[in-house]
Amino acid sequence: MERSPHSNAAASLWFAVEAKQVEALVPAHGVTTLFYLAARAKGTGFARRALGTVLGTFGVATVDQSVIQRAVALDWRDFEDAVCATAAEASGCDVIVTRDPRGFPGCALTVMSAETAVALLGGTPPDRVSEASKRRRPARRRTRRPAAAA
Repeated sequence: MERSPHSNAAASLWFAVEAKQVEALVPAHGVTTLFYLAARAKGTGFARRALGTVLGTFGVATVDQSVIQRAVALDWRDFEDAVCATAAEASGCDVIVTRDPRGFPGCALTVMSAETAVALLGGTPPDRVSEASKRRRPARRRTRRPAAAA
């Protein structure tokens, strides 16, 4: 599911995760959103396969009561961004990569766009997702969590 103009940079970051240049997490509440959007666009079978691919590539940042309480205390305009920020912080992330860096005012972590993240990794966004990213990969356990996607 391409979402221009962000799809090229997102594909580059996905490739960097697959190549183990970086580790990346999605927030737990984002997993249900991904499933919903994929199912609405292409059906539940597609959504289950897509989620398997996502979970085989990315870790999941826990969203628990403590994360939610900290997000509420931030008093940000966009509560979902607050949850992403507190989940990333609780998971030990160094960076949040998002389409809307301005949605994270005063965030304790570095916040940047996917395009900026790609530039910092020294890559140029590819024209499309790599063939490798289309194959389902087994989940792997990570001990350090330096990046999060919002």
